[in-house]
Amino acid sequence: MWFNVIILSFSATTFLPGFYVLTSGENCTYTPVFTPSTLVVKFGDPASATCSICQPARTEHIFGLEKAVGETSQNKTTISWTVDSLTEWDTSLICFYNEDGKLHRSTLPITLYQPPKYVGFSFLNQNEPTMFAGHVYSLECVVQEVAPIENLTVIFYRGQTVLDRKTLFNTEKTPVTTAFTADIKPSEDDDGAQYWCEAELQLGAEGPQPPPAVASEKLTATVYYGPQLKGSSHPDPITVTRGYPLHLNCSAVGNPAPSYTWKLPSDKPSSINSSILTIESVSWEHGGQYVCNVSNDVNNVTVMFNVEVKGQFKLYRVMIGFDNI
Repeated sequence: MWFNVIILSFSATTFLPGFYVLTSGENCTYTPVFTPSTLVVKFGDPASATCSICQPARTEHIFGLEKAVGETSQNKTTISWTVDSLTEWDTSLICFYNEDGKLHRSTLPITLYQPPKYVGFSFLNQNEPTMFAGHVYSLECVVQEVAPIENLTVIFYRGQTVLDRKTLFNTEKTPVTTAFTADIKPSEDDDGAQYWCEAELQLGAEGPQPPPAVASEKLTATVYYGPQLKGSSHPDPITVTRGYPLHLNCSAVGNPAPSYTWKLPSDKPSSINSSILTIESVSWEHGGQYVCNVSNDVNNVTVMFNVEVKGQFKLYRVMIGFDNI
């Protein structure tokens, strides 16, 4: 990499007899100072900085700036540097002041960045975002053409919930394409949830705020899970009075939607295929054990109801009268 060196020299100053000029304070040093102290620039954008010393350089001293690109202008204490479009990925500025053979120098670090051109998201090794509850799956986030990679943070989301954060130790300055993965173990509550990722360049306080970020598309997941019974548990046994209705409920949720089969106390085949079994008027033969089988392609659940039928008692009022004696 070639550097241009800008050197500034000054003619001697003539002073009148009996007069002197105070050129530096007690805290003044010849170490050059950059403003700003660090520079963060988006690829292709203009940039500028200044280098200053606290007092004018003398004739025999050299005040200069090493640069790879850009233009400079200067006066006795300041060198100004500008560039219309910064595209040099690995560059910096070096400002120096040579005081009687003693070299003072400062370096301005320049971070040239490029937000990702594209961020892709997928379920690793799967064509569709389908999962089974309780199993482990991998999410993949592919970030294309981003720089510098060491400042990149990839965030995995379920809805607006952060699942994981990933970084990569890599000092490459030019744009790179790379992939990040995160493992998840979904539950039935995650059915229908949206999964996605976001690539964020964290460039510090000197960088743009908020940090540049590019989000992927959102994928809606299907989570398959076995039947989960709804409602509270039932009493055991269930007591019902003869002639009254009986309702047995084994409703459940699941994915795929569960199906229902019933086994009656008589052991006779039942054509009932709903989650609720209803008998409008119970008789003695309706007592016994009812078995509801709830199933889907993932699992099955069996629910047993023990029913006892009791008789119906009637109260009669008996009036007894006595003759007067």
